[in-house]
Amino acid sequence: MRLFDSHCHLNDAAYADDLDTVLRRMTESGVDAAMIVGITPENSKTAAALAEGRPGFYASAGVHPHDAASCNESGLADLRELATRRPEIRAWGETGLDFNRMFSPREDQEKWLIRQIETAVELNLPLIFHERDSEGRFLDILKTHLPNGYPGVVHCFSGADSELDAYLDRGLYIGITGILTVKSRGAELRRQVGLIPEDRLVVETDAPYLTPTPERNKYRRNEPAFVKTTLLKLAAVRRTDPEILAETVWANTCRLFKV
Repeated sequence: MRLFDSHCHLNDAAYADDLDTVLRRMTESGVDAAMIVGITPENSKTAAALAEGRPGFYASAGVHPHDAASCNESGLADLRELATRRPEIRAWGETGLDFNRMFSPREDQEKWLIRQIETAVELNLPLIFHERDSEGRFLDILKTHLPNGYPGVVHCFSGADSELDAYLDRGLYIGITGILTVKSRGAELRRQVGLIPEDRLVVETDAPYLTPTPERNKYRRNEPAFVKTTLLKLAAVRRTDPEILAETVWANTCRLFKV
C-alpha cells in the first residue's frame, strides 16, 4: 500500500526536535510521499528546503488567508521567484478565504487570493485552497478568476453538499483529513465522502493539526504516518478494498501535483 500525504506542515516548529523520527515513522507506515505546504514567503522557503534532496517530498509556495494582511507585491514576487527556481515546488498555496477567525481583513483575503490564483495560473501550478465560512464568496472568486477545469484541491473539505457539487463541477479534487475518523465531528463528512467520485479523492493530515482517531487519544500532534488511518477509514466508509483505494488515491495525488 502506497500512501501520499497531500497536505502537511512538516516545516512547522512542532517538528523541530524530532523530525528524523517523524520521517522514519512515516516510512514505516507506507507513506512514501508528502506535500509540504507553505503559508508565508519564509515558510514556503523552509518547505522547499525540507523537500530538497528527499525523494517523494514536494513543496508548495503561497500565503494563507490568515496571513493575507501581511502580504504585498514584493512578497508575492519572492514567492514567484522561489516557485520558478526550485523544482521541489509543485503547487501554489495554501491560499483561500477564512471568514471564521478573521485573522486578516476580508478585503485583504480576497485581494491576495485573486492575485495568487493569477500567479499560479501564469506559472501553471496546481492550487491548494483553504475555505472556511466564506458564505459563497470563495466560489464567486473561483468562477470569476480560475479557469474551469484548472487543477486544484479544496484542502480539508468541510462544506455543504452544494459547495461540494460546485467544486466537483469545476474539476477540483477534495482533500479528506482525519476529521473523517472523529465520531461526532466527522459524521457529516462520512456521509459526503460517498458523493465524491473516486478519481477526485486525496487524503491528507494537515499535520501537526487534525490528528485522527484513535491516534488523537494518545498524541496531540498529528504527523504524516497517521494519514494511513484516514485512508483506512475512507475505505471502510466507501465499502471498498483499502489497497485498491490507496492506489487510486496515490494516482490522483500524483496527477494533481504533476509528479
